[in-house]
Amino acid sequence: MAGTSRDAARARTAQRILDAAREEFAAHGYKGATVRAIAEKAGVHPSLVMQHHGTKERLFASAARLPADDEQAAAEHVSDVLGARLDDLPPQTRALMRSMLTSPEAERAMRDHLDRRVLNLSASLEGDDAETRALLAVCGILGLTVARHFLKLEAFERISDDDLAAAASARFLTGKAGD
Repeated sequence: MAGTSRDAARARTAQRILDAAREEFAAHGYKGATVRAIAEKAGVHPSLVMQHHGTKERLFASAARLPADDEQAAAEHVSDVLGARLDDLPPQTRALMRSMLTSPEAERAMRDHLDRRVLNLSASLEGDDAETRALLAVCGILGLTVARHFLKLEAFERISDDDLAAAASARFLTGKAGD
């Protein structure tokens, strides 16, 4: 019984560290977030961060990963990404997208990024078609980004970002149109 409560306490500590890491990475990026700040936010000694997650790189990978088999988390993630892609693009994203069809390095960087997004999203989806739906979501968001920011389709002027994000989220993750 004592092992169970110790295991539960360890799991809660690991989760607090992971939650704190997500906040710190979101606020400061990988380079700006520090193990010390993550530990402080989680209310633990910095050595516990390393004990639970090994390295800053592994902690970042865990923090960036969506929860497994959690359709709600996947839907929220897709909605967040859509919202971000409908807003102005950061200069580095705009440069990468402009260059991905003409530069082998940019093409490779974009492909690697999108492959990781498909794997991450598909792990959160249930069903035999999880990878297919994840692929469609990632490709659909890429297409929306290109159509909005580079081709500047006129329909974007008539459809609200909220309506577009809701409909796209429902379509990408379930294959059904939103209500």
